[in-house]
Amino acid sequence: IATNQFYLERTGVGAVLLVNTSNNLLIGKTTQANTTYKLDVNGKVRANEIVVNTTGADFVFADDYKLNALAEVESFVKSNKHLPGIASAAEMTEQGMEVGELTKTLLQKVEELTLYIIEQQKQIDSLKANTAK
Repeated sequence: IATNQFYLERTGVGAVLLVNTSNNLLIGKTTQANTTYKLDVNGKVRANEIVVNTTGADFVFADDYKLNALAEVESFVKSNKHLPGIASAAEMTEQGMEVGELTKTLLQKVEELTLYIIEQQKQIDSLKANTAK
């Protein structure tokens, strides 16, 4: 451990807490493979609340947003086994996922589903009106 690092060790356990030369906080470890992370934990993390900065997905409701035809979505899902714009399970397993970006993308998918449902309801209402005549 370098002299300009703060290090806390518990006997028989090893490294408990380390602030390294990059001013990153390491918990349960003494080295860091990727120093871009300001917090690096060897183990599970539990919190009562975590706030992630994100932008939301209101762009889906803009007049110029291109909603893919459901047939295109179906074709993509059949070929790729995941939704367009969402990483595959294999990619998530290998690379992890950025929580803010995933949250925004999932919200985008929910908003797209809402638009599909609205359009389908219009079609249902139209069919009902035509049938009632």
